[in-house]
Amino acid sequence: MSHFHSSSYVHKPDQALRRAVELRSISQPAAALSLLHDVLSSRRHRTWSPTYEKIMISYLDLCMDLNRSREAKDGLHQYRNLSQSQAPGSLEVVIRHLIDRAEASCREAKAKADAAAEGSPTSVAEAVAEADVDLDGGAAAPGGSTVASLLLTTVSADPLKTQTDAALLLPRLRFLWESYRAVLDILRSNSKLERLYHATAAGALTFCARYRRRTEFRRLCDMLRMHLGNLQKYGGEAAEKAAESGGKQNSKVRGWEGWTTESIELHLQTRFVQLETASSLHLYTEGFRTVEDIYNILQISHSRARRLAAQAGGAVAPSAMPKAKLMAAYYEKLTELFWVSENYLFHAFAWYKFYTLCSEYNRGMTAEARSLQASAVLLSALCIPPAMEGDGTAAPDPKGASSADDRDGRSAITSTLKDDIAKEKRARMATLLGFHTRNPTREALLSEIRTKGVMDDVPPYLRELYCLLEENSDPLVLVAKARPLLDRLRTEAAGFAVTDGEEKADSPEDDEGGPLTRYASPMTSILLLKLIRSLSTSYHTISLDHVRSLTSGLGVTFTQVEKAIVSSCRDDETGGAMRVRIDHRANCLRFGDYATGLNASDEAEGSGGGKSGALESDAMRSQLTILSRQLARVCKIIDPPDEVKSVSVRHALFGEVRSNLEAEHESMLARKDLIERRKEEAERLAQEKIKAEAQAKAAKDAAAKAEEAARLQREQHRREREKLAQIQKELDLDEKRRILKSMGRDPETMKDEELEAVDTAKLAKEHAEKVNKKKDEAERKERELLKRLDYIVRATRIEELPLVRKRYEEKAKAERERYEADIIEKAKRARARWEADCADKAVLSKHSIFDHMSSFEDRVMEGRKIVHQALCIEEDKRAELEAEKGKLERARKRKDEEEQRLKEEEERRRQEEEERRAAEEKARKEEERKRKEAEEAERRKKELERMAEAQKRKEKERQDSAPAARTSSQLDAASRGPGSRGGGTGGG
Repeated sequence: MSHFHSSSYVHKPDQALRRAVELRSISQPAAALSLLHDVLSSRRHRTWSPTYEKIMISYLDLCMDLNRSREAKDGLHQYRNLSQSQAPGSLEVVIRHLIDRAEASCREAKAKADAAAEGSPTSVAEAVAEADVDLDGGAAAPGGSTVASLLLTTVSADPLKTQTDAALLLPRLRFLWESYRAVLDILRSNSKLERLYHATAAGALTFCARYRRRTEFRRLCDMLRMHLGNLQKYGGEAAEKAAESGGKQNSKVRGWEGWTTESIELHLQTRFVQLETASSLHLYTEGFRTVEDIYNILQISHSRARRLAAQAGGAVAPSAMPKAKLMAAYYEKLTELFWVSENYLFHAFAWYKFYTLCSEYNRGMTAEARSLQASAVLLSALCIPPAMEGDGTAAPDPKGASSADDRDGRSAITSTLKDDIAKEKRARMATLLGFHTRNPTREALLSEIRTKGVMDDVPPYLRELYCLLEENSDPLVLVAKARPLLDRLRTEAAGFAVTDGEEKADSPEDDEGGPLTRYASPMTSILLLKLIRSLSTSYHTISLDHVRSLTSGLGVTFTQVEKAIVSSCRDDETGGAMRVRIDHRANCLRFGDYATGLNASDEAEGSGGGKSGALESDAMRSQLTILSRQLARVCKIIDPPDEVKSVSVRHALFGEVRSNLEAEHESMLARKDLIERRKEEAERLAQEKIKAEAQAKAAKDAAAKAEEAARLQREQHRREREKLAQIQKELDLDEKRRILKSMGRDPETMKDEELEAVDTAKLAKEHAEKVNKKKDEAERKERELLKRLDYIVRATRIEELPLVRKRYEEKAKAERERYEADIIEKAKRARARWEADCADKAVLSKHSIFDHMSSFEDRVMEGRKIVHQALCIEEDKRAELEAEKGKLERARKRKDEEEQRLKEEEERRRQEEEERRAAEEKARKEEERKRKEAEEAERRKKELERMAEAQKRKEKERQDSAPAARTSSQLDAASRGPGSRGGGTGGG
């Protein structure tokens, strides 16, 4: 594999794909997977091509075969970065291929596991669902078994078989779940593939519902909620503001193009599927949180509609709001959710909203469907347990406003924190569901039903049932009148269900509500509660046999009746008016305050200001109050008051008020001034306190900042020391490895701890000793070898010396004989040559050859002299040219040197000029500074002189005023002086 990874052609897509196919054909899928992963993560080829789509599909198939979910997720991220801007359609094809293959493999694995587990009492899928195995990965148990296998052994009759079968399904479930998570994470903010995102989310929700994956459903809801929160926080107005200001889009919503009507509808449809899944899994907390998500999406839709209306300068466009069909489906799902969770109040309100939307927008709704929905609205409203105000059964009194005020006052007094929390929860839930009131109650809903004409579409027998439950009726005949109505409800509701099923089979698009049979049991409970309350307003005590006879027509046991009585008493503790006690010893029911067990002494004490025992209940007390008011009105009619006396009393009262008006006004103004002064003082104290707290906080923050800076500096020094120590440690380890390697040991087999335990100095000393020892040994061997070689050579020479001498003598003798033969031969050749030369000379002399040679030599020498003179003349000319050229070169060089000198001189003068100017500028600035200092000193001197003159003038004025004072005192003394002196003289 290293060869394929290192070669350059592997990173080419088409060649890598062919190589991967070859590796798969020879049963090496892991190598093929690694090869394709390298191609996808390579940075050399980042331009999308259709080959990459084939590579990605093959890569995902390999991941599925090898059950590598992490590699599949990594590959999807790499392919997303490659294709999201160039070919988003290819990314959709790849993702759909992955999801389809994963779902198909999961279905096949489930079928195989179920087929293998036919003999087991518990199927594999049920066992996995009951075990609730964490598909994100769990810890392995000892002995190689996983937690899932151990849990499965507890729910199967054949543990080994179940473990084997679970091995077929669990890996596929885990891979499919990881695929859903990876795809949702990749497409969370991709507007181009938004439909694929919601289709994947719907598939994941269906997966959780099919395999009962509650834990994964919660995690999926959290993931979808986080994605919606990011889009709501960074992808709406915040993204538009960032784009207008030129900022970058947040990385969490990269690729998001803003909210549109289609995106809002897709989010709503996904949340509807999520709501339905939460209801099927009985996870009502997640269901209510999903309702909050739907509310947030609707708020996004409303804000977008308002923004578009503001931009268009007109009304809200209908296309900007969610479709009525979506909202109707939403409220229809809410009816099921609230019914399963037994929240009858919001179940009824959801039915009312669903009925309102269908009546307003579904023009093709039949009369039977309208009647069925109206009946469901009325019955769901009647199933709400009534609030206990007064007797709970009396019809509203048109002139009983004061009694209603009394009840409101009592409820405000007796309300507890628990009531306030419950009321706040109801108000919040009503806001989230888009109801028309923040305080949804049974009475408000019934009033709305009466006002909107819903009763016109209700069958007559249901109207009779409504009148029987909501108006005053005789408790003795209540059950007798209601029994046939309930029986008719059961029978006709079943008929409605059959007809509705046939209509839906014919036209599946009609949306006509569900059957009404399920309301029979809650209506029986409401009727029983109505009977008990009616009895409490009419009786102090009633026998249990009589109650049993009254309730016998409801089709419930007396044990259920007793439970209903106890439940009503428990509910009444939060502000109800009915008090009842079951007395089995006396075989009766006791209503009112007598049911609390007050004795005669308690009643006597109650008459003194405590709770009175003479009144059976709050209902009786309110009846007496109403009777008192009615009697007072009758007395006014029989004996009318004196109008003249009333007018005179009124005039006297008004006169007294006018006389005290001014004093009251002044006292109010004084009180207002006092309040203002106290408020100012309180504000001053509060400001001083805030200032002191701010100063203390600032000092604390400064100290904390200084401490943090010191800590950071210490941490930096510590990190530097640790870094230097680590570097030194690495150097020491490298030195040890080098020494160990030179010693012939393998340092790679040693751990870092073992290397650290080795002493470097000791190791170096050992290494040096070993090297020296090796060197000494080599030198010793070399000396021994030299000595041995010397002995061998000496012995060899001693042995071969006679042979050498003999060979030398033989050679010298042979050389002497050869030399003598050569000399004789040479003399013979010289003699023959001399004789031949003499013969040739005699022949030449005979023909006078030597006489003509002198003239020939003279002519040759004359030609050579002419050639020599020509060459000398040419050389003289060349020398003159060379001298002239040298002169020109020297002149040009002198010119260049002169120009260079002048340039350097000019540069020197320029630098001197700049230095002179800089010095002058510096001197000028220095003079300017000295001048300003002198002016400042002069100004200060003048200011001091002016202040001195002013001081002198003030002193002079004081001195001038002092003599005047002394003069006046002297005049006074002078005026008194003569008289005193005269008196003194006379006395003398």
